Amino acid sequence: MKIAVASGKGGTGKTTVSLALAEVLGTKGLLLDCDVEEPNCHLFFQMPADKTTPVTVKIPSFNQDLCIGCHQCSDFCAFNAIANIGKKLLIFPELCHSCGGCAYLCPTKAIQEIDHKIGVLEYRKKGSVELITGIMDVGNIIAVPIIHQVIAQADSHRTTILDSPPGTACPMVNTIRDADFVILVTEPTPFGLYDLQLAQDTLEAMNIPSGVIINRADDSCADVEAFCKSRNIDVLMKIPFSKKIATGYSNGDSLLTSAPELKPKFTQLLQKLGGL
Repeated sequence: MKIAVASGKGGTGKTTVSLALAEVLGTKGLLLDCDVEEPNCHLFFQMPADKTTPVTVKIPSFNQDLCIGCHQCSDFCAFNAIANIGKKLLIFPELCHSCGGCAYLCPTKAIQEIDHKIGVLEYRKKGSVELITGIMDVGNIIAVPIIHQVIAQADSHRTTILDSPPGTACPMVNTIRDADFVILVTEPTPFGLYDLQLAQDTLEAMNIPSGVIINRADDSCADVEAFCKSRNIDVLMKIPFSKKIATGYSNGDSLLTSAPELKPKFTQLLQKLGGL
């Protein structure tokens, strides 16, 4: 199955939870870091990538000699990735969404599609935990094709943990859309609650089952718990607000390294979800 770990805002602890789930799963799981604009699961592996592969998309390439200046390509492009100046074409790769429409419509085949690198996939394995990370190239502005390539690495014979980008925009939606279950990680703050509501609204619109983990939990969780109760959302776990955990995190230690007493709770959670 695919279990996505998401939230309405950054900094709530998605990576903390994703790594803990992956550690419990071991060889039965695969961790995919889909936060391609700012991935950080690899920081806890403290090792270089075992393998790196490029991520490419198709963009148009122009042959001046074949162009008749019909402007069908630029008229079609909804993203203004092509501009016509007489019979000269200007192509802006950073705006292209690789739909292929311009090449399809060109009556003289003056436009061909070529590969354009937008990022990389990095592969790591530490102990029994396997990680695949998507990293978007600096200057690229479209994350979704890289996220699709990361998710395409999922293994149907293992439980896949998807560390989602924050927020509720296209990167998050494309990460969770095929997930069997989404764990929303929140914090007991007004911002955490507000963005949790946005994330839950998104999941309900997509008809994806979900549950909540409250990170940095203390005595101020009442508002979050009241919201979950009002929307019939299970509070799956509370991770305590702990200086020991925070110190370990800042030193590059995973949650279960700093607080091994939480491992049974994550094991029970995976068993409850059917991922273990």
